[in-house]
Amino acid sequence: MSNMYDPFESFRRFDRMFSEGARGTAMPMDLYRSGDTFTVRMDLPGVDPGSIDIDVDDRTLTVRAERHQDEHTEDATWVSRERMVGTYARQLTLGRGLALDKISADYRDGVLTLTIPVAEEAKPRKINVSHGGTGSSPAVEGTGTSGSSGSTSGAGSGSAGAQTVQGETSSP
Repeated sequence: MSNMYDPFESFRRFDRMFSEGARGTAMPMDLYRSGDTFTVRMDLPGVDPGSIDIDVDDRTLTVRAERHQDEHTEDATWVSRERMVGTYARQLTLGRGLALDKISADYRDGVLTLTIPVAEEAKPRKINVSHGGTGSSPAVEGTGTSGSSGSTSGAGSGSAGAQTVQGETSSP
């Protein structure tokens, strides 16, 4: 049967020529920010939810997932095969100012959704200046969260003019 005419062979050669370099990633992704939360949505159709593995190491978030080949196709003669199988991984480098310990994940209808909140200390806040006529050194108080002694940082938004202030204030 190997010498039999295959009406799809020319189609397969043509398709391979154009699709081998044009295939997208196995985990197409959308990333957006809404308020104080970043959302990552990855398409993972046909993935066993138990195979999804998400790790954060330093500032690198890695998502791994596995898609198995259908058992009933082992002895099949393929005409076209575009759905990739195997283990896939995708890495994202996370910027500073994110609450890495509060990342949540949800897998529904073939889409993995990661929610990454901005850390409290990275959120913009108003600084109140107190003033008095006693000649003492002025105090600077932050509104919002506590525990950020004299430092302000951007939330990774890339806005122009953002500065980082570090150190302690001392009176002359």
